[in-house]
Amino acid sequence: MKPTALLTTIPSDSHNWNLIYMQLLLQENGFEVINLGACTTYEEVAQACCNIFPEIVVVSTVNGHGYLEGKTLIEKIRAIPEMKDIPVYIGGKLSTDKNMSYRYSVELENAGYSSVYPETRKIADFISELKKQNKKAA
Repeated sequence: MKPTALLTTIPSDSHNWNLIYMQLLLQENGFEVINLGACTTYEEVAQACCNIFPEIVVVSTVNGHGYLEGKTLIEKIRAIPEMKDIPVYIGGKLSTDKNMSYRYSVELENAGYSSVYPETRKIADFISELKKQNKKAA
């Protein structure tokens, strides 16, 4: 049985192509994907976590608000007792200021994300992480 990845974005992000790309990437790396689609509310993500209990959660954003809304989202996810130790990743365009990517990445990891993949980080790093998580779930 394949491990489950819950794929989402932040409430203000209406982009879909990033989610399609990420869904395909996750599937190619051995995950069954539940894609919540664009403009998912915090409550929808939290409810999906409670219903599915995925092996990983992936948050993809391209609108430049990932840092702001990503902090609230991880607080909601980590408030669910069963989700305290589940790997949660966020990536994409975290801000409209690319120079702040490193600082925002550190702050988001301190807020509770397992790892952060801003637009300045290579996709190969994320694929390596997926392979590790897939082996753990096996």
